[in-house]
Amino acid sequence: MATGHRRRRLSRPCCGARARHVGDLRRARLLVTQGPELDRRVLRASQETLAGDISLIASEFLAGFQAIQQIDRPAVSIFGSARVLEGTPTYESARETGRAFAEAGFAVVTGGGPGVMEAANRGCQEAGGLSVGFNIELPHEQGLNAWCDIGLTFRHFYARKVMFVKAAEGFVIFPGGFGTQDELWEALTLIQTRKIGNFPVVVFDSDYWGELLDWMRKEMLDDKLISPEDLDLLFLTDDAREVVELVVSRYEVRLAEGSA
Repeated sequence: MATGHRRRRLSRPCCGARARHVGDLRRARLLVTQGPELDRRVLRASQETLAGDISLIASEFLAGFQAIQQIDRPAVSIFGSARVLEGTPTYESARETGRAFAEAGFAVVTGGGPGVMEAANRGCQEAGGLSVGFNIELPHEQGLNAWCDIGLTFRHFYARKVMFVKAAEGFVIFPGGFGTQDELWEALTLIQTRKIGNFPVVVFDSDYWGELLDWMRKEMLDDKLISPEDLDLLFLTDDAREVVELVVSRYEVRLAEGSA
């Protein structure tokens, strides 16, 4: 979880002038020249070529860690579909959530793309918060959205996914497809197996996620494939303010425990 900022209590919002401190990393991008072809080459790599490919991957981790060092406040990672359009209920809810986190003194981290990601970045930036986008190079996909104060484009999903966890005090997950589901299940797996600390994982929109949670109870839990306490790792809501209250309150508890 987040280690890149100096933790502090949130007795009042800690957002100052919009991202004036982010320096040379403001909207920085990794040089993307090989992209998916590099991924395929790594999987097929011989002993002779692997060292160079690993060096490129390591440089991506380093750039990500340097970007996280520029986040001077607690942060939340927000996920959701890139296909959601402006003006739809999901887009506006994500925008409201980004705004509410900024007002609570949190930075907002997203995948930096369109749809839900753009909406959350936009709401955060409109409220004067620090808006971060960790984008990914994909064929025929749009790049970093215009609402990111700190932006970084990755070649590799695995380096990017580490940054979402390292930067965040919680995950908020809006409706989305395979990529969004991937972030949800990986977060739950990492927490369940204690590879990372227990932070809030919130799914937003009961109409979208409700049947999945019912399936988890009826199939996974009833068949004893998960434990009852595993369901407690996941929170469901339709209220942006409730999302913020949950993440902030859990952050305050961890902060108090760390200083005890």
